[in-house]
Amino acid sequence: MRELLEYIAQNLVDKTDEVKIKERVGRFTVTYELSVHPGERGKVIGRNGRIARAIRDVMGVAAARQNKRVHIDIK
Repeated sequence: MRELLEYIAQNLVDKTDEVKIKERVGRFTVTYELSVHPGERGKVIGRNGRIARAIRDVMGVAAARQNKRVHIDIK
């Protein structure tokens, strides 16, 4: 799942080398902390959070296949 989030984030921003992901794994949940360049945070969040919501939806489906829940924090 980490690779999927990294792939999505790198294709949204211009400065791909500044995409960083921290992963915390629990028993039934996985939390990802996505960090991008501050000037490109809007590209990942989108207008009214639409892109962030879509990323969370896609990651939720990928997590459900593994019987887990996923949380994504964008910083």
